[in-house]
Amino acid sequence: MVRKIDDMTLKSKEIFHFVMIKPTHYDDDGYPIQWLRSFLPSNTLAAVNGLLLDCCEREVLGPDVEIRPLAVDETNTRIRPDQLIRDIKKAGGRAMIGFVGVQTNQFPRAVDLAQPFLRAGLQVAIGGFHISGCISMLPELPGDIKAAQDMGIALFAGEAEEGRLDEVLRDAYAAQLKPLYNHMNDLPSLENQPVPYLEPEFVSRTIGDISSFDLGRGCPYQCSFCTIINVQGRKSRFRTADDLEALVRKNAADGIHKFFVTDDDLARNRHWEAFFDRLIHLRESEGLKVNLTIQVDMQCHKIKGFIDKACQAGVKRVFMGLENINPDNLLTVNKRQNKISEYRMMMQHWRKYGTVLAAGYILGFPEDTKESILRDIEIIKRELPLDILEFFFLTPLPGSADHRDMAAKGIWMDPDMNKYDIFHRVTHHPKMSDQEWEDAYRAAWYAYFTPEHIETIGRRAIAAPKKGVNVDEIFEFIMTYKIDHVHPLEGGLLRIKTRKDRRPGLPIVNPLIFYPKYAIETVVKISRYAWGYWLARRMHKRLHGDPNRFEYEDIATRPVDDGEFDELALYWDTAGSKKAMKRELPKNRPVKIPQTSPE
Repeated sequence: MVRKIDDMTLKSKEIFHFVMIKPTHYDDDGYPIQWLRSFLPSNTLAAVNGLLLDCCEREVLGPDVEIRPLAVDETNTRIRPDQLIRDIKKAGGRAMIGFVGVQTNQFPRAVDLAQPFLRAGLQVAIGGFHISGCISMLPELPGDIKAAQDMGIALFAGEAEEGRLDEVLRDAYAAQLKPLYNHMNDLPSLENQPVPYLEPEFVSRTIGDISSFDLGRGCPYQCSFCTIINVQGRKSRFRTADDLEALVRKNAADGIHKFFVTDDDLARNRHWEAFFDRLIHLRESEGLKVNLTIQVDMQCHKIKGFIDKACQAGVKRVFMGLENINPDNLLTVNKRQNKISEYRMMMQHWRKYGTVLAAGYILGFPEDTKESILRDIEIIKRELPLDILEFFFLTPLPGSADHRDMAAKGIWMDPDMNKYDIFHRVTHHPKMSDQEWEDAYRAAWYAYFTPEHIETIGRRAIAAPKKGVNVDEIFEFIMTYKIDHVHPLEGGLLRIKTRKDRRPGLPIVNPLIFYPKYAIETVVKISRYAWGYWLARRMHKRLHGDPNRFEYEDIATRPVDDGEFDELALYWDTAGSKKAMKRELPKNRPVKIPQTSPE
């Protein structure tokens, strides 16, 4: 349940309620994807909440107005518009409902949730990547956004720092919200701005009590499938080490020490060393420890000291944009920064510290086939010391160059924005049929996360200089996909479904059918998870009980040497690899091409 809005007010002050909602999106049956506890926190919710708390302290609506914030993440909290409306009316005062950080796949859900509030006479605004990306890249607003405006929903494009939220609050308090707040051509500085923050009661709704923050926005690269470069810009903006210390201390006071750092590429933040040095100092001088998950590019190991200081500062988990091991595929989307000759060296550097390594992998490049995809996955399993591989459809997300170009050419894209979560196919492939592409996606998950390969990952982790990932974590990751049929990044603990919270246009199921089916489904899922955890623990004990466990070595963990370039399939068995190796290896280094090479 959403926390009730307090009706105990100071009679001398007028009240302004600002309700921030991070919506989820619908599953394939039309129910909001929601959990008792979700995996990942919402950084946008934390960022806007931090800004709003600063607005409260500064009394931006005047000393006679009490601003009452309420932050809700729908992935772990059921939203009942009728109850919220009653609470607001009971407490009195004015109000605004703001849907924050709304991605393309969440936009339909946000609009559906907005309508009861509009009918009750409350003001509603929507901001996030879908609106910002469309305004940034398209010549005119698409139909779904125009329809939202016609309903009376205000739109916010861009970021809310440097007083932009103040303007929205003042307009909403005066009941004069503008149809559009467009800040796409004036992205704000992040230095000395209010830091992201969520109260402990909201953080506790995530598994492991994890919160989030960003230290920079923007990315210098030009990947055509990416929306970040067109929404947050290609010129990066940064917070300061003082900002970082402030947010870490604020959360530490609440007992929160785990964070997901949402920078698309922390390695390209020019202040990375100052950030890590500050965290190392806090750790050594005060015992103030943090546990960080960060995102980096595949060249981060070339930055002197980056990996070493990152791990000293508390980085425990790293997500990297591998995307593909076929150089020709990477060139089609302008991801030229990935160098296949560097992959193993970089991953092995992280492994020295026991860091959990996860990578994104995109399926559906123009030359992909099911056979080539599965072949490349086998190469990755054998030759790269990755722990987790996350699969995504190549998706023309609104806000990306791919989407803009396909729209301009009239190429078919699925009109249902709810599917644009990069876990559903939303366009056609030049070589594979729709069914083949979808089959290849499912097959990729099952091909990588076999029991045999999970055991290999576990053995690599135990034999590493510092213990890495537990097999329990690998089992948990893949079980979310196999059992709940959602991408693990959208996963959580114990799926929640509410009978009447179904997508408009779909029938509300009879309670005599819905509840027995939901109960059986839940029991079956819990049983399958319990079985999976039992298998994981059994494997864990067996691996740790092996007297030779510290001696394990395979091709992926073997120290990198120059001779390997003549033998590993990673360098020769994918399309474009021969040309890539000629570019990447030193010009005076002779290349011996294996007879098995397709080129």
